[in-house]
Amino acid sequence: MTAMIDREKIGLLRAAPRLMQILRVLVRHKLLGALRSKKHWPSPKAVREAFEELGLVFIKFGQVLAMRRDLLPDAYIDELELLHDEVPAMGIDAVRALVEAGLGAPLSKLFASFSETPLAAATIAHVHEATMQDGRHVAVKVQRPGLKAIISTDMAALRYLVSLAEGLFPRLHALDFPVVVREFANTLNRETDFNREARSIVLFHIALADVPDLWIPGVVAECSGATVLTLEFSAGERIDRYAKKHPEAIPRAIDTLEKLMLQTIFEEGLFHADPHPGNVFVLPDGRLSLLDFGNTGELDEPMRESLTLLLDAIVKGDARAATEAYLEMAPGSENVDRAALLVDIKAVLYEIQRTDLAKVSIGDTFDSLMSAGTRNGVHNPSEFFLLTRAFVILESMIGQLAPDYNYMGSFRNEITRLTAKHFSPEQIKDKTFQVAREMERLVSDAPGDTRRILRRIAEGNLGRVQAPALEALGVSISHNLERLARAVAFAALLVGGAMLLRTPMGGWHDTLGETMIIGGIAGMVITRIGVWLRNRRRS
Repeated sequence: MTAMIDREKIGLLRAAPRLMQILRVLVRHKLLGALRSKKHWPSPKAVREAFEELGLVFIKFGQVLAMRRDLLPDAYIDELELLHDEVPAMGIDAVRALVEAGLGAPLSKLFASFSETPLAAATIAHVHEATMQDGRHVAVKVQRPGLKAIISTDMAALRYLVSLAEGLFPRLHALDFPVVVREFANTLNRETDFNREARSIVLFHIALADVPDLWIPGVVAECSGATVLTLEFSAGERIDRYAKKHPEAIPRAIDTLEKLMLQTIFEEGLFHADPHPGNVFVLPDGRLSLLDFGNTGELDEPMRESLTLLLDAIVKGDARAATEAYLEMAPGSENVDRAALLVDIKAVLYEIQRTDLAKVSIGDTFDSLMSAGTRNGVHNPSEFFLLTRAFVILESMIGQLAPDYNYMGSFRNEITRLTAKHFSPEQIKDKTFQVAREMERLVSDAPGDTRRILRRIAEGNLGRVQAPALEALGVSISHNLERLARAVAFAALLVGGAMLLRTPMGGWHDTLGETMIIGGIAGMVITRIGVWLRNRRRS
């Protein structure tokens, strides 16, 4: 702990000159007046201009805040959405030096040709068109120099400012700004880790191999590293520009986008967190090409199941089920006002029920849920932020490309298909067998483990006197574990049957579900009778 505190102090000392510069900018734009009272809040335009003047980290932070309508008024959100990170392009000599340093070889040996004019020049990296020595057409992503140092310094300053503000105004604790800053730092680290981006591309290749009408550029591993990433060249056109020339092809493209988004979320636990038009291209043959995997999210299986239940509850208007599923997605939350949260979620679902389904936004709904959670003590998980952001961006793009497209109708059909697949008999069987295997292992290993532990205790000075009693305790524990294993196995049948009955497929699925429930109940009754008879014999 001491070493960690020392590192924090050292980081703050190094950031001191930058911190003074940041404070001067905040004073000049009158942002510090917000600390006095709400009456002295700066104008939304002043906030945006201050962030732009402060550079990369604060521009990116402003873009993150623009997604948090639970933290800021709409006027500030709308202004922060205008933040742009366009910066002057680097010279070709600087780019050449960065590529050669990153890959450890002269540029002329790595590539047969390398365009001096970048295809794109953002705050994180340049992208240049090039040709490999074997003739492959590629795009080379080159990270700007010194980003790690800039991010480290600015994040230390930002953390200090947030800590200072919370110290002066304890009411800010409810807004979870330290969590926002920490997750923001994680996002920046992801975007600047090209090795991670390369791994993400490989995972998406595997996950989406069976999706038709989709192409993801592969990684050229021999010309990629921590600061240089070389990919197959996407010879397509941005989807928004393509839509103007080929409006008839857009419904099919949107359908593909929607399917790949939902499939990666619910089946693979992966999702592209930045699906804006600049990252979605259409190839000459009509296939979609998905680009830029620097910002991706991952969902583990429990969170995917909670998300499925949440969406199901939202569609049905079940506020209580939605509240429980939402809280399952944020297990680290403490001191949650559940009654107030339920009331707020009821209000959110009421607005959805009285709105035309075609006009409902999943992203806005998730955003409203997070706002309700923040007000009532829920610590929203970072994955939920990213997922909400991804849906907001995707829905915004769909609205621009095809305003009349029935997004929610298609979304509902795809969710129904994925839910049926997720709760299919095969999935139920696999999960039930998994529980059975784990309990079998527990039952077979536990008695021996228990006796070994008790024997070691008995070998001590105190243990010699108590050894017979301890061995008897071990036998008792073993019997109890066996009964517990049977109870859990029968409970798994009950859960599996209930999950089958919840699916909308009907027919033999309902019959199988009812059979599993009856079997589970019968097994539990038999177990209970056995315990009763054993206790009666003992007495």
